[in-house]
Amino acid sequence: MTQTSENVTWLTQEAYNKLKDELAHLTGPARTEIAAKIAAAREEGDLRENGGYHAAKEEQGKQELRVRQLTQLLEKAKVGEAPAANGSVAPGMVVTIAFDGDEDDTLTFLLASREYASADVETYSPQSPLGSGVMGHKVGEDAEYELPNGKKASVRIIKAEPYSG
Repeated sequence: MTQTSENVTWLTQEAYNKLKDELAHLTGPARTEIAAKIAAAREEGDLRENGGYHAAKEEQGKQELRVRQLTQLLEKAKVGEAPAANGSVAPGMVVTIAFDGDEDDTLTFLLASREYASADVETYSPQSPLGSGVMGHKVGEDAEYELPNGKKASVRIIKAEPYSG
């Protein structure tokens, strides 16, 4: 799904198409809609006390930020295949780890960027301390990552399979 290495983002064709569609919507129909909201609010009079105008301008700012984010992401994107189910941790994989080798204390998460955040599984970035710590390790191996307090934590890779969501 996603792997950032030297500012390159790897995307599946499906993910690339989804992001392109979102960008097309934001730069087309959504941009026209927000411009109409701003124009309608402007006609209501004094802009200093016009809550609708300020809300529409704020929405426009957020929308334009997302347009810039998507544009930058897609400019650097490389389209490739989803990760192979070879037991090795890579972006686009659902990973289950056990903390300190305790098989009862586990965490399952999707290793991907926030564009792939899913309601059914927690998402960790490949650049996060945990994500970068487990990257490249195989099922059964131990991995180490740095905690916010500077200490190291150890986890064992229990499962790693391609995300199918």
